[in-house]
Amino acid sequence: MPPSAELPTTSPRTPPAHEGILRRQSLRESAARTYARSLPIVPVRARGLTIEGADGRRYLDCLAGAGTLALGHNHPVVLEAIRKVLDSGAPLHALDLATPVKDAFTTELFTTLPRALADRARIQFCSPAGTDAVEAALKLVRTATGRGGLLAFTGAYHGMTAGALDASGGASTARVTRLPFPLDYRCPYGVGGERGAELAARWTESLLDDPKGGVPAPAAMIVEPVQGEGGVNPAPDSWMRRMREITAARSIPLIADEVQTGVGRTGAFWAVEHSGIVPDVMVLSKAIGGSLPLAVIVYRDDLDLWEPGAHAGTFRGNQLAMAAGTATLAYVRENRLAERAALLGARMLARLQGLAADHRGIGDVRGRGLMIGVELVDPEQEDPRTGTAVPAPELATAVRRECLRRGLIVELGGRHSSVVRLLPPLTLTDEQAVAVLDRLADALAAAERAPRHRPDTGPSR
Repeated sequence: MPPSAELPTTSPRTPPAHEGILRRQSLRESAARTYARSLPIVPVRARGLTIEGADGRRYLDCLAGAGTLALGHNHPVVLEAIRKVLDSGAPLHALDLATPVKDAFTTELFTTLPRALADRARIQFCSPAGTDAVEAALKLVRTATGRGGLLAFTGAYHGMTAGALDASGGASTARVTRLPFPLDYRCPYGVGGERGAELAARWTESLLDDPKGGVPAPAAMIVEPVQGEGGVNPAPDSWMRRMREITAARSIPLIADEVQTGVGRTGAFWAVEHSGIVPDVMVLSKAIGGSLPLAVIVYRDDLDLWEPGAHAGTFRGNQLAMAAGTATLAYVRENRLAERAALLGARMLARLQGLAADHRGIGDVRGRGLMIGVELVDPEQEDPRTGTAVPAPELATAVRRECLRRGLIVELGGRHSSVVRLLPPLTLTDEQAVAVLDRLADALAAAERAPRHRPDTGPSR
């Protein structure tokens, strides 16, 4: 049969394969799925910033595994590290036994830590998700202090397991004292800036010292140096230093949740370095595994009061993740990608702030390094409590949808899911940054004209 007479391999009425995959996912997976609802794509190949879907379309990925992919998809140094372990015949599962792969990871990680912590640090390998590391951190400080209370902040997000949810901003029944996180754009005191941060710090100090304040004896304070899911809210450096002073003076361990902010994301290797503080505990996950599941806590040695077996997890010895993580940590450090993130992030913020001058729907542009948020608002309605325009989640949803149509993957965050978030890989080039912002600007213009729908988002850890 001549080529021109060959029969087609599929009937014109047969739906494309990716549509069947999406349909089966919808039928089989739980109602709790999140990203799959807003991103109806089927990735089949990926490299760096780019994802190719089963439908043949290509996308610029500014979600990057919710901040996990510091080097983007399938970076050569990560693939090489994984292949080396696979080809060596080394065990892939080793519980908490010592291995050369694990030793190399721990050594590289300690090299990157704030020196005052690294010199006396201990590490606990946890089950693979960031929320598991949060649970371990809470368990650690409660064991070490003998106290049960917890200090956490409005707008926080620490994960989806029970203890992590208790520490997050939506908790309602836990023994957690909720403290004000300083916001500039939507300051609860109506002043913002340094004055707002100072008032938040004063309230924290006053509440802790009030014998009738109703604060359960705190085992720790847990804080994100930049709130991610909370709407990309960077903590002011001076306020972070005050929190360190307040906790140190009262012998309250300070836990820094660096699950999303770590490994160069904010323009420093660890976000606590911006303020110069040294926390007692750091919670680490996402990028430390080089795209594979890995979570740890590192903490001061005097807190290491656990009995053997007091905390464990079957999958705390993920050798492939440790190898990929070692390669990622070393590459970020040796190639000064944190400094690169600071420089490129500042340029992107500047352009987005310029974009805000032409779009009244942009209420605020904020972030640190390559952790960027654009809060969308309804300029016709004002929040009388803060004097700012009310959030516009419908507009944010429309922007995300229009971005996807233009081959750009973004997600939403913030209390009302009205903040468009950018978490591109640290390997982002100048040209790619321009392409991302061009597509976002075009999507914003289109969304302002499009029908709006209710948002459907959710975080993950």
